[in-house]
Amino acid sequence: MSTPPAAKPASAAQDAATIKPATGKLGVMIPGMGAVATTLIAGVEAIRRGFAKPIGSTSQMATIRLGKRTDARSPLIKEFIPLADLNDLVFTGWDIFGGNLYDAAKTAQVLDRDQLEQMRPFLESIEPMPAVFDQHYVKRLTGQKVKTGKNKCDLANQIRNDIAEFKTKTDRQVMIWCGSTEIYLEQTAVHQTLEAFEKGLVDNDPGISPSMMYAWAALKEGIPFANGAPNLTVDIPALQELSKKMNAPICGKDFKTGQTFIKTVLAPAFKVRNLGVAGWYSTNILGNRDGEVLDDPDSFKTKEVSKLGVLEHIFQPELHPDLYKDLYHKVRINYYPPRGDNKEGWDNIDIFGWLGYPMQLKVDFLCRDSILAAPLALDLILFMDLAARTPLLRGLGIQEWLSFYFKDPDSAPGVYPEHDLFIQHIKLKNTLRHIMGEDLITHLGLDYYGD
Repeated sequence: MSTPPAAKPASAAQDAATIKPATGKLGVMIPGMGAVATTLIAGVEAIRRGFAKPIGSTSQMATIRLGKRTDARSPLIKEFIPLADLNDLVFTGWDIFGGNLYDAAKTAQVLDRDQLEQMRPFLESIEPMPAVFDQHYVKRLTGQKVKTGKNKCDLANQIRNDIAEFKTKTDRQVMIWCGSTEIYLEQTAVHQTLEAFEKGLVDNDPGISPSMMYAWAALKEGIPFANGAPNLTVDIPALQELSKKMNAPICGKDFKTGQTFIKTVLAPAFKVRNLGVAGWYSTNILGNRDGEVLDDPDSFKTKEVSKLGVLEHIFQPELHPDLYKDLYHKVRINYYPPRGDNKEGWDNIDIFGWLGYPMQLKVDFLCRDSILAAPLALDLILFMDLAARTPLLRGLGIQEWLSFYFKDPDSAPGVYPEHDLFIQHIKLKNTLRHIMGEDLITHLGLDYYGD
């Protein structure tokens, strides 16, 4: 029989008590209500009705160990921290195509017809608002339902007006970008300060993309913003400044779903066993709208940069030149319409071991892109809302503890991001323990073997 856990110190209980409770409705605002967004929203409704389980969601399915292993304290995360209840989520958003979410889900062809019909009335009740869109930034799509304005400042303020209207119907809000991948942008002067950025909105600066306009509008309204695509968006000094100023949390970018998820599992294994890697070739085929957009070289470059950074940060070739200095890393994405949302990620990995002898590993991951992305989006919605209600987190700006969810995690200036999935997982859980006043878990374990 395990020993009952000791009572938490008063200071620890006080830390947890400062978190505002998740009372009332949490409004979820989504720019880009296509495959990922409709899969998320239909899934949440299915879970609320008891038709399905939230498989893949850390916030809903995972437990968290508290104290020693012998204490037998491992509650569900959702029972340990004050997260919003799924029944309190209210959805809205913007999209460049007409129709309601039932129409959008039918077009996406992620969910089967019988499952979709169960949620039809609910999905039909949600119709996206006209979107801010510029084909210069997403060349392969043509907007059918877009806002017009005299300049980017006008358009961004139209988004703020939409947000203000939604605020009258909800108690708190979160925005999560589920739109298409925009073209690759380098940081310029307009991105360096909030003052320069806001002047750039008036001047129609080409360095300000639609995703940045949505992020600016959300942050100006004090609303947390998460980015599911690899666009340059809140990872610029101007919007990081605004995030801190408004106590509106931001995090990384590009949902870590399929191939990169596997990379951040395998690469740490090679590194901890000190096995060398000579080459890593990755290719993907997919036929959804994401694949169509990424068929454009400028959009593909945005995704490529996001995916390529993973191995360099995990392997740290400058510290391990004998193992990784000459690593050749290639990433390809090919649009193949017959595959639809059922993406195939294929990896060929050339490794070497003792005395330099070569070996190979091949991975063929036949995955479902939006099925993997939807629970990540749900977790980010709930955890970003938690961060906004938590004094220890809300003023930080970047929520590095949410790196677990991204191909391209964000971190403080001068601090390299963590890409190792398992380090990211420990960081996430220890942050939850920290804000709730619990002891951090170091896995040292020596206290089990003392006198």
